[in-house]
Amino acid sequence: MLSWKGINRQPNSLHIQPKKRSERGKMQGFLHCVLASLFLSTVWTRPQLADHDDHQHHLHHGEDEPHPVHGKGEKACHRLAPHNANFAFALYKQMAARVEAESKNVFFSPLGIATTLSLLAIGSKGDTHQQLFQALGYNQLTTAQVNEAYEHLQHMLAHSQEELKLDKGSAVVLQDGFKPLQKFLDDAKHYYQAQGFTVDFKKPEEAVQAINKFIAEKTDNKISDLLSSVQSDTLMVLLNYIYFRGKWEKPFDVKNTGKADFKVDENTTVSVDMMKRLGRYSYYYDRENHTSVLMLPYKGNASMMILLPCEGKMKDLEAILSKEYIKHWQDNLYRIVVDLEMPKFSVSGSYSLKEYLREMGVVSVFSDAADLSGISEDVGLKLSKVSHKAVLSVDEKGTEAAAATAAEMIPMSLPDTVSLNRPFLLLILEESTQSILFMGKIVNPTAQ
Repeated sequence: MLSWKGINRQPNSLHIQPKKRSERGKMQGFLHCVLASLFLSTVWTRPQLADHDDHQHHLHHGEDEPHPVHGKGEKACHRLAPHNANFAFALYKQMAARVEAESKNVFFSPLGIATTLSLLAIGSKGDTHQQLFQALGYNQLTTAQVNEAYEHLQHMLAHSQEELKLDKGSAVVLQDGFKPLQKFLDDAKHYYQAQGFTVDFKKPEEAVQAINKFIAEKTDNKISDLLSSVQSDTLMVLLNYIYFRGKWEKPFDVKNTGKADFKVDENTTVSVDMMKRLGRYSYYYDRENHTSVLMLPYKGNASMMILLPCEGKMKDLEAILSKEYIKHWQDNLYRIVVDLEMPKFSVSGSYSLKEYLREMGVVSVFSDAADLSGISEDVGLKLSKVSHKAVLSVDEKGTEAAAATAAEMIPMSLPDTVSLNRPFLLLILEESTQSILFMGKIVNPTAQ
């Protein structure tokens, strides 16, 4: 949120003290970036006999816009992929390194966070801009290249698909009368498809309702309480959201779901609803790192990559996470018949990312030395907080509405069993843009 200088921190809120002026005579303000991400895996039992095929991808374009060049769009978009992957794993390791994280679920959208920081970078200059780009891994790219890449990424992800619902976007919510630089607003709209609307923050309850309503509509009412309050002297809120609802290409049959044990740790076991399915999957066992790798495809362009380490090997797996290992695992996948057991679960993650980002080198933007003069030349701004909320749901909604389940021809040989009955990692991969939409660790499927 953009607000006047001087705050007292309280849990999940900002208390704004009276306005002050800087030595330069400019009003000082704080910028608060808010992100909402939702992954909802809705399992349907529509018959599906074919294996996971290659998909055709097209760029999205508005009614009044020319269709972007497909090849150029992919090339520009893929330029971000390795850097965003590095950022995802670096941020995850910061989260997982916290003592409390060892016993808790972790779930976030690295793409959503990277997008918001890139949007913020449009309005940054000097060391502030350099540190943002360094943390994101864009230091070898120009601002124009990054903006062009995100422009095409937005187009590709926004393209409607019959089998896959993926909505992603940003918004700039302004206080009536506050006027950021027009170039910032124009670039935010052009490259990041950021919508803009105004509210009266002097009426905090009404402003919160308007912002939460906007996010609720974008996430199909799955995230309806992103903000609990705002201060009456707030000037601007930056929003980012991702809503993904996938249908398994190879759905589970609800009749096979039953109670089973999930071993949280050496001392804790919980009872979960375990979905079961026998079928062909892409699989690889990394003997050196004691990890099973399994791909669960969705209809459309997305897949869930499951990383299941042997008992006691989670920290070892987390230590080696990198884009190189992801590529190694993908290159070594092979088709095999798997007797799969997977828990149903719903988890959420709410994060204040300031300390994580500071540890990754993003320091200037949080200090009085911040240069966000690309947003406003009249108000000296610095970033006070980056908030992120993500929700994950893997269930069997829709199964009772269908008359049949998927069927496959299975060889008469004993299948390998992959049972997700202990902590595992997951990545939601969007194939056309080579993006990691979501990433997480499921330690306890019963914990909300």
